[in-house]
Amino acid sequence: MSENELSNKIIGTCIDVHSVLGPGLLESAYKECLFYKLGKEGLYVEKEKPMPLVYEEVKLECGYRVDLLVERQLVIELKSVDALNDVHLAQTLTYLKLGNYKLGLLINFNVAKLKDGIRRVINGKL
Repeated sequence: MSENELSNKIIGTCIDVHSVLGPGLLESAYKECLFYKLGKEGLYVEKEKPMPLVYEEVKLECGYRVDLLVERQLVIELKSVDALNDVHLAQTLTYLKLGNYKLGLLINFNVAKLKDGIRRVINGKL
């Protein structure tokens, strides 16, 4: 499955979760429901995947964790905030670069319509 096909499937699943739960919950609630639902749909999903930082050829465990990694290729960074800002985008880009992933989804569940809380993030430096 291509990254685009995978992202479309994930976005549809996120919309399903959001339509049931609505806005206003903690990020962890959306993460658990999305983890469950994506797995139920047959996708391989890793939750809280450690993301080490390599500095001068030394692998450092600094506590970075990707919310969800789907099919070992697509990063999902979840938020439940008033509005996405540049720091959230930078965080997602950092995870893409550290893991050498091409595509990520930055998703804010704290919106009336989920389509307004979704940002596709592309790592152009592979």
